[in-house]
Amino acid sequence: MEEIISSAHDELMRSLPESLGPEERDKVERAYALAELAHRPQRRKDGEPYIVHPIRVALVVIREMMQTDVNIICAALLHDVVEDTPHSLDEIRDQFGEDVAFLVEAVTKRNNDQVDNYQHILGSVQEDVRVLILKLSDRLHNMRTLRAMKPEKQWKIASETQFFFAPLAGRLGLYSVKSELENLAFSFLNPEENNFITHLLNEDKVRTQGAVDAFMAQASEFVGRMMDGIKWDVRYRKPYSIWREMQEKDIDFFHVPFKHYIRACFNRDEVCSRTGMIASEEDIVLKIYSILSQQYSEQTGSFVNYMAQPKANGYRSVHFRLLNPYGQIEEFHVSSDNMRKQSYYGCVVERKEQWLQRLTDVLRELSKESEGIMPGIQHSLFNEDIVVFTPQGKPITLPKGATVLDFAYEVHTDIGDQAQYAIVNGQKVSVKTVLHRGDCVYVVKADHVHPRLDWLDATVSYKARKRISSYLRDLPKPRYRLCPLCHPMPGEEIIGFKDTSGQVSLHTRNCNEALSIASAQGNTIVSVKDFETEPNVLYPVGILITAVDRYHLLRDIIHCIVEDHKLPLTSITMGVKDELFTCDIRISVHSVAELNETVLSLAGLEGVDQIKKERF
Repeated sequence: MEEIISSAHDELMRSLPESLGPEERDKVERAYALAELAHRPQRRKDGEPYIVHPIRVALVVIREMMQTDVNIICAALLHDVVEDTPHSLDEIRDQFGEDVAFLVEAVTKRNNDQVDNYQHILGSVQEDVRVLILKLSDRLHNMRTLRAMKPEKQWKIASETQFFFAPLAGRLGLYSVKSELENLAFSFLNPEENNFITHLLNEDKVRTQGAVDAFMAQASEFVGRMMDGIKWDVRYRKPYSIWREMQEKDIDFFHVPFKHYIRACFNRDEVCSRTGMIASEEDIVLKIYSILSQQYSEQTGSFVNYMAQPKANGYRSVHFRLLNPYGQIEEFHVSSDNMRKQSYYGCVVERKEQWLQRLTDVLRELSKESEGIMPGIQHSLFNEDIVVFTPQGKPITLPKGATVLDFAYEVHTDIGDQAQYAIVNGQKVSVKTVLHRGDCVYVVKADHVHPRLDWLDATVSYKARKRISSYLRDLPKPRYRLCPLCHPMPGEEIIGFKDTSGQVSLHTRNCNEALSIASAQGNTIVSVKDFETEPNVLYPVGILITAVDRYHLLRDIIHCIVEDHKLPLTSITMGVKDELFTCDIRISVHSVAELNETVLSLAGLEGVDQIKKERF
């Protein structure tokens, strides 16, 4: 045991960033000493000394998260001390300072309520992205060593990882961490499917590798004649990525396209040095594409430029598909080493403030309320992102599948609340229209428009759904439940029935349902005197018109409804056969009196023969 601990300690000290000075290295040694003392009696489930776990977490922080800050390294060593030993947060604060104490406290579970712990983490991340880097490092090592746990514990930890931690890693642009967490979790949550897909992927690799390698060699030769220093390899998709596409598209393994792709990467300085050319990374990427697309037939519409429009996680590259000499389509991804590094470690290689800004609004909303946090995580973190643009060119990041309404609420709550329609890429569209990456969106507002119940089915972002739900929840509750058979309106002869909860249902007096209730439960009948017209309450109705066709008949009908009676017209269906005009019009009215007045006016139009009314 002493050898295991000593070896792990020495590995840690050798791995410390060169930028750390003697005082900082001493601080790490002191953090290790406290952690080793605190965890000395403890063993992990596999029998390994517990202190090895915080050392491995610190190594993840240094090597894989590329952190050079001494405080996060110390916090990694001390992250379980308060939670699992008698030592206190005050002790850590006294010995290592407020910053280390903040990080340790942020990743310390407060209780066994997982929702509360999620809130705690989300609230802390708003202040410092290092909290999430530390928590993800801890989770990554726990997942790598999860095999030693009991099956029920494996499932619990893996489900938390798949639901919460992997999506959060994706939101910070930590693609390599996200991918490893997803696939480790998948191997525990769905072991049979994971093994089956892994087996099929291995078979597919054996079957295709010869042709793919030959094509890659040929493609690299073409490029190499004009540009030296390009590195080529074949990348195979992970089981979870394949499985998720199978679920989303409802297809089997054999119908999942592009289970691998050919990757070309380069170091700009090296390429320029070898070729003597002066070019940017973007120029080199496009030059490689140009060379290959001239040699091979390109699949129409396959070119995607993620350099000009990066993914929300910072991913930059160019994708395209070419026909190989064997009659198969192969996908290429071309990027610089810097681009690839950025796609794997977004928040690490970019300024962290940029990533915090992308997360802060969502995290603030999620951390406020325990009721909405679970669906909120699902809507805000789990979905992949797209980037669309305002007419001024400002990028707006939205979940994949987002609509105009999601965009409107992301821009401003008032725009969402009053969104009437939108102009997307120059075309007028409904606010429920699904957006796609790169769309240019302009939302048109109207004062009379307000959030409706059906908007919830047309939104996917947490921000939009929360606002719509809040608006609907604050609306005055209806005093009555209207019969779905007779559809009563103000101004009619009404009868009411009060149920055991005190809710009153309203019916017209000739409603068959009302007659049935009255005969069986006569003691529930109540007098209704305050069912009156309200300015903001409308009742949908239909008007079926039969008339002798004539010039301007339809215009006169519409004018009568919209101009004379000021009623909203929802839809109109019409036709003419043998000189007889038929028209089905859907409108909304405030009362039966308003409906009758409108019908009377329509009946007075020239040629109108018959009018029927329908309730909805």
